[in-house]
Amino acid sequence: MIVKVRTIDGNVEESIEISKLMEIKEFKLEIATKFSMNIADIRLFYRGKQLENGYRICHYELNHHDVVQLFVISKNNMPIIDQLPDQSTTKNKIGCSTIISKSEQSNNLIEAKSPLYRIGDLIDCIDRSYGAWFEAIIKQIFVNKDDNSFVYRVQWQFLIDEEPFNVIENMIRPRARNRLDIQKIQLGQRVMVNYNTENPKKIGYWYDFTIEKIKKIKLGIQLVGTLHIASDETVINNCKIDVKNGIYKIEEPKVNSSPDSIDIHYLEEKIEQRKIAIICEACNDNRNEKCDECGCCVCSEKRNPHLIILCDECDKAYHITCLTPALEEVPEDDWYCPECKTDVDQVIKVGERLPEKKKKIKVELKKGQKDWGRGMGCMGRVRECTIVPPNHRGEVPGIEVGMSWKYRLQVSEAGVHRPHVAGIHGRESECAYSLVLSGGYEDDVDNGDEFIYTGSGGRDLSGNKRTAAQSSDQTLTKMNKALALNCKAKFNDIIGAAAENWRDGIPVRVVRSAKMRKHSQSHKYAPEQGFRYDGIYKVCKYFPEKGKSGFTVWRFILRRDDEIPAPWTAEGKKRIESLGIEMIDYEFPYANGNKKENSKQLVTGVKRTKKQKNIEQLVEVKRRKIIEYKLDKDLLQLIKNDDMNMRLWNECQSFLSQGKIAFINNVTDRFTCVCCREIVWKPITMPCLHNICNYCLNRSLKADVHTCPVCRCPLKKSQSMSINESLSLVLEKLFPGYGAGRF
Repeated sequence: MIVKVRTIDGNVEESIEISKLMEIKEFKLEIATKFSMNIADIRLFYRGKQLENGYRICHYELNHHDVVQLFVISKNNMPIIDQLPDQSTTKNKIGCSTIISKSEQSNNLIEAKSPLYRIGDLIDCIDRSYGAWFEAIIKQIFVNKDDNSFVYRVQWQFLIDEEPFNVIENMIRPRARNRLDIQKIQLGQRVMVNYNTENPKKIGYWYDFTIEKIKKIKLGIQLVGTLHIASDETVINNCKIDVKNGIYKIEEPKVNSSPDSIDIHYLEEKIEQRKIAIICEACNDNRNEKCDECGCCVCSEKRNPHLIILCDECDKAYHITCLTPALEEVPEDDWYCPECKTDVDQVIKVGERLPEKKKKIKVELKKGQKDWGRGMGCMGRVRECTIVPPNHRGEVPGIEVGMSWKYRLQVSEAGVHRPHVAGIHGRESECAYSLVLSGGYEDDVDNGDEFIYTGSGGRDLSGNKRTAAQSSDQTLTKMNKALALNCKAKFNDIIGAAAENWRDGIPVRVVRSAKMRKHSQSHKYAPEQGFRYDGIYKVCKYFPEKGKSGFTVWRFILRRDDEIPAPWTAEGKKRIESLGIEMIDYEFPYANGNKKENSKQLVTGVKRTKKQKNIEQLVEVKRRKIIEYKLDKDLLQLIKNDDMNMRLWNECQSFLSQGKIAFINNVTDRFTCVCCREIVWKPITMPCLHNICNYCLNRSLKADVHTCPVCRCPLKKSQSMSINESLSLVLEKLFPGYGAGRF
């Protein structure tokens, strides 16, 4: 299996192949070699445990793709750890962010009277987490002794159970209560509107808005202008507002003539409460209804909100009295619910060792027993081949005869043979598309251009076994029948059949495994390691026969029918070398460039220049004696016809001296759609000269996204987008049938 080893700062990361039975000491040695450092300076951590010598990988329960943290010990024997500043964060929940702390309130605040507001005034208060204005009421008024500024204790009107909180004066203003007539608004006027920043078609929150345009649409009037979030901290330009939820006049504070009295006029007026977006769709924000989503996870009630605490990991709410054991008060530090909290007993501190019970695992290999820990059979695909459909017959575009992969998983991802374990890929109602020759059956005979393949079945694989001895007769059903249908003869499940003209049969892609080398007669035909694509074969004959196990097995004679020379021949080896075909090793797909190259650069501290890289590539080309790939005249003419992409084609043609594989890889890189991450199919060349699939672009336009998916260059709605036929013909020539599995 493969695990990631990452430094504590996250700058350096490497993928290392290990076995579950590997000792930690061996693991550290591989890391020291990979990272070019002293093994004595290495400390490894995984899920709170330090990996200690004397244990094995399986003791720490590492799995595929897991990340092991690497600490490097400095000269004074202290771990190199960046000191992170102590930062405290608050939850983005309305009414939970108090501007003035309780200690400041008790020490610096004294009750006072404000010339602008009175106790009981209905106001609009801005919430910093949402950047919107919400309805509130003033409960108390203070003055700060340090700077003589006013502080107002307010309470949300739509969350009456929430505790009041303190805000400064520039965060409140009189309640907006005068609804404006759409016919009387003016350009440049600043008003309060409702807008949903995530889904403009739904009701949202109330923001300030500066009117720049007034448009008439089919459904009424639409305003276009600038939306102000968190007052003026953030703005959204060219924002379109639907006025169906109303437009309100922004009220300015006025000096009170009688600051001692309560605003009875506001209370008697009974101002209509503005509509806002529903926070919890499960209960529609009904405070009296029990809800598992926004209420306590234990009792589902919303009572005593000041006693509700949120988990800092999953954001679930709990009453401190509903916890087991119950908490006396809301903790000031980070708090984690029972589901998210890590068991302290499971954390192994630096210098501590695993409990002895964890070490009592029988992992010692017996004499002759194989270590299966490095197997990749249970590993999931990280990419899917979509260049051709799963039931594609014949060659896969871009796959050359002689290409080899280190793992069976990679063969599946390339689309050559899709199953992870099964030897035959096909459909019982159609035919077989590919097979892997790995010597899993004792009756297999490999003679290179022709081999006898044993069908599947007749083995007891219960108990999650991957292989077993023959224990019953095979039948010509399922995958065996699929392979038989490839033969150009009438199907016969009793005695089999033989093709009169075997070349007219359905093609089968054949992959040979290095496991065939254990058979003496197949030694010279199998690859030295990994899996190799050996071209197209046809089924000549199939018949039942009693095998070496004493049970009946179905045998299939397949013969090579491929114009390209076989990889084991002298001519085939020369072709592989001239094309620059090498074993394709397994690498993790990185989202941001080639992280493997970046890792080497960070470890060594040396950044290679572009000139140095070009020199290294030329040296590598000369060392491997790669023959320059020459394009035929028809293909060159098609490339010349693609005027819009001439710069890209010139860059690709600069790699012709490095062989066909290098050229094809560069074509793939430069003409990959940014949306579907495949070679552009029915390509459209944008005005900005980026190439996008016709299907992908139309999908973006339907979503009302009128920009280039690559550079965000604006596109006119009336602009016609036609398929670049010249580019389409070139790609079809280089990758025949590559669009068969698309959309």
